[in-house]
Amino acid sequence: MEPESRYAVTGAAVLLLLALTAWALVWLSTGGSGGYQYYMIHFEKQSLSGLQLGSDVNMRGVKVGRVESYQLSPTNINQVDVMIRVSDDVPVRQNTSAVVARSLVTGLAWIDLFTPVDPGPELVQAPPGEDYPVIAEGTSDLDQIADALGRLAVTGQSALANLDQMLGPENQAEVMRTVGAVRELVVSVEQRLEKVDSMSQSVEQTARAFHDTAVAFEKTALSLAQSGRDISETAARVGEQVDPLAGQVRGALGELSSAARSLERQAGAAVEGLRTAADAGGLELRVTARELRNSAATLARTAERLRDPAAAILGPSADQLGPGEGAR
Repeated sequence: MEPESRYAVTGAAVLLLLALTAWALVWLSTGGSGGYQYYMIHFEKQSLSGLQLGSDVNMRGVKVGRVESYQLSPTNINQVDVMIRVSDDVPVRQNTSAVVARSLVTGLAWIDLFTPVDPGPELVQAPPGEDYPVIAEGTSDLDQIADALGRLAVTGQSALANLDQMLGPENQAEVMRTVGAVRELVVSVEQRLEKVDSMSQSVEQTARAFHDTAVAFEKTALSLAQSGRDISETAARVGEQVDPLAGQVRGALGELSSAARSLERQAGAAVEGLRTAADAGGLELRVTARELRNSAATLARTAERLRDPAAAILGPSADQLGPGEGAR
């Protein structure tokens, strides 16, 4: 009985082993065990530095799987084929993308799966020539930052080289010459500004002196006009005192008065003309002054004659005749 029972136990063990083998084959043919699904990712644009077998596969920060294997593609040397397994209950869609993320402190990497807000159909079918469904490669922010930093480093290096070339001995000498020329130009401009200031002060002083001269001439003209009026009044009084020659004297005095008024009008006109033509220069002023001096001399001579009305009308007396002159 013992050999028969031993054979029964051995047969049962063999049958159990065969059942387990068949179940394992079925599990492998269905693509997973314990509710997992396998996917393939082809990375070309991202670096897999820090990625290891068994590294996490996350979605929205939650671990949903792990890295099963990775190798360089036999058909593309710039491509790395990574196989991952993900839980069956994870919604992997056709528009899901995969990126490599890594810790800046430890350098360890993992794979993040991203699905847009509007998810597409579920990813279940493997494309032709692939053993598993393929998740598309996404764009990593860290890689973009690294590329930008690399481009910035290259640009900075080029800028430093250009700056070094620009600051060479020849360029330094040229820059120093340029600085010296600019300094000389500034000094010349300052000197010219000082000359302009002195010229403006001289023009201001000249204009002030010319204004004072015009005011003095105006006062002189008014004084001459007042003298003419005084002479006219004196002639009128003299005419009233000379009875025998009153008629002739009145006529002469009338003409003299008219001449005095005309002289007053001319003096006033000359003053007004001087005011409007003050900017024309001092030449006309000197001519007008000369004419006024002549007029003043004429008036003085006329006044001298009017002191003796009889002599003005009948001629000078014998006492007033000079040497060699005779009475008319």
